[in-house]
Amino acid sequence: MAKNEVGIVQEGEKGTFEWRAFFFIAVFLFPILSVVLIGGYGFLIWMSQVFIFGPPGHG
Repeated sequence: MAKNEVGIVQEGEKGTFEWRAFFFIAVFLFPILSVVLIGGYGFLIWMSQVFIFGPPGHG
């Protein structure tokens, strides 16, 4: 293999890499990120109620 051919991805392999990346993002990355972000936001609200604002609806 010549030096200038190193790192060149063939057209068929490129499609395979793109599909694998899509499935990784759609099946693993976005669900994990959404759980972490929503859980972190809920934890932030909960801790702010515990230490700063108090429970909702208090007079």
